[in-house]
Amino acid sequence: MTDFTIGEQDFLLDGAPHQILSGALHYFRVHPDLWADRIHKARLMGLNTIETYVAWNAHAPHRGEWDVAGGLDLGRFLDLIAAEGMHAIVRPGPYICAEWDNGGLPAWLFRDTSVGVRRMESAYVAAVTDYLDRVYEIVAPRQVDAGGPVILVQIENEYGAYGSDKQYLSELVRVTRAAGITVPLTTIDQPQPRMLADGSLPGLHLTASFGSRAAERFATLREFQPTGPLMCMEFWDGWFDDWGTHHHTTPAADSAAELETMLAAGGSVNFYMFHGGTNFGLTNGANDKGRYAPITTSYDYDAPLDEAGNPTPKFFAYREVISRYAPVPDELPVAAVAAPTLEVPFATSAGLVPLLGELGATSQHDTVPTFDDLDHDRGVAAFSTTLDHGAGPSTLEFGEVRDRVWVLLDGHAVGVLSRDAHERAIVLPRSTGELLLIVEDQGRVNYGPRIGEHKGIIGGARLNGVELVGWTARPLDLERVPELALTGTALTAPVVARASFELAAASDLFLDTSGWGKGFAWVNGFALGRYWRRGPQQTLYVPAPVTRTGSNELVVLEFEALARATVHFVAAPALGHTEI
Repeated sequence: MTDFTIGEQDFLLDGAPHQILSGALHYFRVHPDLWADRIHKARLMGLNTIETYVAWNAHAPHRGEWDVAGGLDLGRFLDLIAAEGMHAIVRPGPYICAEWDNGGLPAWLFRDTSVGVRRMESAYVAAVTDYLDRVYEIVAPRQVDAGGPVILVQIENEYGAYGSDKQYLSELVRVTRAAGITVPLTTIDQPQPRMLADGSLPGLHLTASFGSRAAERFATLREFQPTGPLMCMEFWDGWFDDWGTHHHTTPAADSAAELETMLAAGGSVNFYMFHGGTNFGLTNGANDKGRYAPITTSYDYDAPLDEAGNPTPKFFAYREVISRYAPVPDELPVAAVAAPTLEVPFATSAGLVPLLGELGATSQHDTVPTFDDLDHDRGVAAFSTTLDHGAGPSTLEFGEVRDRVWVLLDGHAVGVLSRDAHERAIVLPRSTGELLLIVEDQGRVNYGPRIGEHKGIIGGARLNGVELVGWTARPLDLERVPELALTGTALTAPVVARASFELAAASDLFLDTSGWGKGFAWVNGFALGRYWRRGPQQTLYVPAPVTRTGSNELVVLEFEALARATVHFVAAPALGHTEI
């Protein structure tokens, strides 16, 4: 049995000082057939530990459900870490931020607006307790003192940036210990006195999050916590991207110098991220600090391993620094090779509006409902009503758009309203006809006071100041899109289009979306995620395990314009411009 404890100055592994060299790798952002490859490459960089968040809303997409199959098999992920001879750090939240939809909190929990968010409120705490008990059923038998890899478990996540409810934090500790977690418990906060004070409890080991000024940050942490090992639980070695800005990069030499400072001081580190992966499907989050900013599908993060799992200059810069403080394997990861390049036409298509009946059932409402009124967590919904207000132009106004609305009148596009531009009103050419709203949730806010907010059309719809009533609502089940029968060839948006392509062998691919507008893409039924002409991201990563030798199929749901009627797979990712 291995003993892992916190000493006066160091982590202690079987009584000996131990420096944690860890990398963040979120199992839910990586295809499960690639977990072992990414974990192995972490060890080749010199790491001895893998850290992961646990995404509550991925495991429990609906109240009462609990999914640990396939890409959500946390137990298998931890076992693969152990098989590589590495340790693990588990950070189950319940709030994780992570630029993940709703910060990992399930949207269904906040249907009742009286339910608390990250505080000692009975309904919220009851749901959190059930969640943590399920997570710890997996984690507890895999702790290091039971022969497993897990050495640390984190309580909440950067809580000092959000609140100061010590009773809530204490209850999370009680639930954690009652579930059989015996390893040391940690907290994490930015090294600012107020955050460290608000986000901590006696008996929990404090760690910090930062990306620069390491000596100064460690000094602040030491002032607040006089004994115990120093650790940066999130060393921000890159950054995330949101649609409409730029692809963020940081110089490898600068962050390697910060790493040197931490390791020379005897500190432990967790690279956030070692390998970012991808926000597949509809899982991306968003920020809103006055401007709504949804996160891109790529979570490359300018990390030591890129989105496709290939080593970057940072990998080798960090490896060289680590080699001065710990053994590093002689083996090196294989360098990236060009992906297959292909060009094929779209073979079949169909307009989205005639297909709506195949994508979900309808319900009737007096006023336009929100997504949450419909128990619809993510994606797209359609809302329609009949206008009979005269022949002249009119102004259609919404209380708030969350997050994008395509307005059609008698099947013809009128325009688009977007949350990030604070748009709420549009002029209709006439006041009669069938009004159809196609509404997209572009990702629930993952940080700050807007966590848990509802989605869709908020505050109703008005025509020339008069409330519109008599609505038909249809939440769309996007999982059905790849199965739709398509027999046409026209590509007028909104449209679903299909193409077939051949591969000599299963392979990573990069789908070029630069000639398209805004939509979603699937390969062989696997949801790659969102694309958008505004960038910075111009390609979607296709993991090799979702492809196959021989015939493969791409399906695209395009809302705006397919300016290019062909499909291009390119040799390398294009994540966009790096300056604005």
